[in-house]
Amino acid sequence: MERKNVVVLDYGSGNVRSAVRALEAAGANVELTANSTSILEADGLVVPGVGAYASVMEQLQAIDAPRWIGRRVAGGRPVLGICVGHQVFFDEGVEHGVRTAGLAEWPGVVERLEADVIPHMGWNTIASPEGSKLFAGIENERFYFVHSYAVQQWEFDITQPAMTAPKVTWSTHGKPFIAAVENGPLSAVQFHPEKSGAAGNRLLRNWLETL
Repeated sequence: MERKNVVVLDYGSGNVRSAVRALEAAGANVELTANSTSILEADGLVVPGVGAYASVMEQLQAIDAPRWIGRRVAGGRPVLGICVGHQVFFDEGVEHGVRTAGLAEWPGVVERLEADVIPHMGWNTIASPEGSKLFAGIENERFYFVHSYAVQQWEFDITQPAMTAPKVTWSTHGKPFIAAVENGPLSAVQFHPEKSGAAGNRLLRNWLETL
C-alpha cells in the first residue's frame, strides 16, 4: 500500500506520541501539527483525545480546530477520532452536571457509564455491523478501552433518501455503549487502537486503506 500522509492534530492533548508511532507502524507518513494548511491537505486527519470532554473542546476551539475539521468532513476528506476525540463528534458531553457542546456531527450525549466499576479500563470485545471497513478481518478481536463516559443511545434520523446510515459498532460495560462509528469520511473509535496490539494495528491499516 502506498504510504499516506496523515496529520495527528496537535492541540495540547496528552498521549499523542503513541498515536503517531502506531500510525507510522501501520504504514503512514505522520505529521504532528496544528497547521491549518497541513490539516486540510493531508490524506487523513486523526483527532486524539484524553481527559475531560470540556477541556478537550476548549483546547480544540483555542486553535480553531472545529473549523478545519468541519471543512474536511464537508469536503469528504477522511477524519478519524480516538477516545475523547471520538466523543466530541457527538452533540454534547455531560460531566459532573456540566453540559458542553460538541462538534455535533452525530446526535447523542456523552454521559457517565452505568457500571459497577468505573472507569472501564482494559480489553473488551465489540459487535461491529456487516460491511464495516474499520473492523474488516478483526470483527472478533478485543480492543483496549480507558474511559468513564460514552454515548449509550443512538438516534440517527435519516431525513434524506439519498443518505446512507452510519455504521455503528457497540461494546458493553454495565450496559451497551457506542464503541465506533463509520459515517462517510468521518470515523471514530472510543477505544485506543494504539494500545490494542495487532488488532489496533490492523484497524489503523484498514482506515489508511480508505484514504
